[in-house]
Amino acid sequence: MAARVRKAVFPVAGLGTRFLPATKAMPKEMLTVVDRPLIQHVVDEAMEAGIEHFILVTGRNKSVIEDHFDRQFELEQTLAARGKTGELEGLNNNLPEPGSMSFTRQQEPLGLGHAVWCARELVGNEPFALLLPDMLVQTPGKGCLAQLLDVYERYGGNIIAVEPVPDDQVKNYGVVSVGGDDDGRVFPVNGMVEKPKPGTEPSNLTILGRYILQPDIFGLLSAQEKGAGGEIQLTDAMLALLKRQPFYALKYEGRAFDCGSKVGFLTANVAYALARPDIAEDFAVEIKKLL
Repeated sequence: MAARVRKAVFPVAGLGTRFLPATKAMPKEMLTVVDRPLIQHVVDEAMEAGIEHFILVTGRNKSVIEDHFDRQFELEQTLAARGKTGELEGLNNNLPEPGSMSFTRQQEPLGLGHAVWCARELVGNEPFALLLPDMLVQTPGKGCLAQLLDVYERYGGNIIAVEPVPDDQVKNYGVVSVGGDDDGRVFPVNGMVEKPKPGTEPSNLTILGRYILQPDIFGLLSAQEKGAGGEIQLTDAMLALLKRQPFYALKYEGRAFDCGSKVGFLTANVAYALARPDIAEDFAVEIKKLL
């Protein structure tokens, strides 16, 4: 039986340069989709999946993220005094259990692989989930990570969420090469490539930003070998781990929004607003006025 996944890592040390000047003094992970910061949406996804320990890999000027997941006693007292019980309950419901969040510093922008490696002491020798906060996934039922965990319980090993994209866009993503499928959604992985040259793509299944990884990945990342862009690439370490352990790709159910891009971020705001019963009707009316 596969060891249970209790911990999740969230790399949040990026500078957010594509959203300047908004991110000059505010972390990009605190940009809001409707009324919740990006990082809150992703932590919520992990909580829904049963994650118990949340590990955030931060950088300089990111302390507001830590504050966001802490109690704000003056605000709570003010809300209580004004009878705003709904808002107060909403704040408290968003908080993870005391002691369930840990923060560590990346210190240098050396890539995703380096950020994951920085969490090694907090993760320890157990499998863990990895969620990239830039990517929001809206699903009709179970969240994306919960879907991954279902596959992990069945197969063990390492699991990657993937989605098909048009052939002319494959060159912009990390791509997996897969073998025969199980039920049309789960595929054994036999290779990976980061941003393949046109005409060399092994498939149109791109890596989404949701993973379940075995702790052996840390030993491979410890070599600190730099890959594409002069950064320590997670994909390179996963390729090395693939020689020792099985990987599976899950074609998840739902729709992803790349909130690292302006168009993806704005689209996510529209999609999430239209999914909110309290504002969807009025918002749809306003959207139609703009079209």
